[in-house]
Amino acid sequence: MNRTAVDAEGSWFEPDELAALRRKLPIPYVDVVPVRCDVDGSIRQVGLLLRASGAGSIVRAIVSGRVLIHESLREAITRHVEKDLGPMALPRVPVSPVPFTVAEYFPTPGQSPFADARQHAISLAYIVPVDGECAPQEDALDLAWYDVDELREGSAVYEEMSGGHDVIVRRALAHAGAL
Repeated sequence: MNRTAVDAEGSWFEPDELAALRRKLPIPYVDVVPVRCDVDGSIRQVGLLLRASGAGSIVRAIVSGRVLIHESLREAITRHVEKDLGPMALPRVPVSPVPFTVAEYFPTPGQSPFADARQHAISLAYIVPVDGECAPQEDALDLAWYDVDELREGSAVYEEMSGGHDVIVRRALAHAGAL
């Protein structure tokens, strides 16, 4: 089926239904590390959102969210980038996206580097260059672009991240040869 837009009709669950599903099934997600690249494709900067966490603290985060029914991974990536960074972000999502890592989020801390108290989620993680104007949207409080040099090991930025998003950013930079 060739579609240009996601048919979102019926793809959202009522809060009670979603809570029940989260207790019984792993939920598919995409994690996106938005980047700015130079002309040869090397990562110059990583974009990190500032959000209020479910626990009430303020944290740095990557773009992340569920994959909807009838939605391709490419469509999910584009939707979440636009939802968090704005419609003018202009993400360059590959025609056939291949994740650089898979993150398994567990509700019980310690089972993996990734934790989500709400659910067991399996997330495919992507590095996505964005070329347009970005601004925090929806529940994001801020968007900051960090130079790769600022994100070397020991960076204080990682201490502002939770749930394993710091691990995703480190893996993205290592995968791209930027560390």
